[in-house]
This record gives sequence, C-alpha cells and structure tokens, in this order.
Amino acid sequence: MILEYSIAYFLVDLLHYLILHPSDILFIAHHLATLYVFLTCRFIVHHGGVALISLLVLAEITSPLQNIWSLARYRRIDTPMAAKFLVRGILGPLFVYKMGLAFASGKGDGVICRAMWMSWMVVIVSAILRKTEEVVEEM
Repeated sequence: MILEYSIAYFLVDLLHYLILHPSDILFIAHHLATLYVFLTCRFIVHHGGVALISLLVLAEITSPLQNIWSLARYRRIDTPMAAKFLVRGILGPLFVYKMGLAFASGKGDGVICRAMWMSWMVVIVSAILRKTEEVVEEM
C-alpha cells in the first residue's frame, strides 16, 4: 500500500511540474526515473518494495534540511550541511551498496530478474551520485 501511495505522489508531483514548471528538466527526470523503478517493482516484478521505500525514506529524511537551506540561501545565510551529507553522502550510498550486494548474491533470483534489478541500480546510483555532488558543491 505504501508503494502505491508513493507512486500516486510522484505522478501528481510530476503533473505539477509538467504543468507549472515544464523547464525544470532535472526534477521531471527525477520523477520519471523514480516512477520507472516504483512501477516496475510494483506491477512487473511484484517484489523489492521494502528496499525501495527504505531508500526513499533515506532520501526524503533530508527534505527539511534542504528546505531550510533553500530558504537560508534566499536570505544569504550560510547553514551547516553536515547532517545532509551524512544521510545523502554516506548512509544512502551504503544502503544502496548493501542492496546491490544482496541482489548480486542471487538472493533475488527467481523473484526479480537480473535485468530489472540492474536497471534499478543504474537509476538509483545515478540519482545518488547527482545528489552527493550537489551536497558537496553546497558545502
């Protein structure tokens, strides 16, 4: 049920960006990539939701920090980014690494096809690399 709510949220948010902010290609691409992973997980593979939702929680846990940083940036106030870096630069990649090891070990064979989890890993690792690069640039 949580995965369905997340899919609905990303669909509505994607529509919001397509209608009100069509030039924000990065956010639109992020939503499309997330929807690809969630939709294939839920409707094609029927497995892997717990790992994906856990990763989403790790990614979204820094949203309040991102909002505070954005507001502070508008006011030209320098804010510490250590907590954001800890989650997006260390915990997120560590979780994805362990998830990749679990998939590569064959624990998902017969449940999640290799091509599917590999495509998920490409999408997720690309997003983490981009987010980590943004956090480092902000520091």
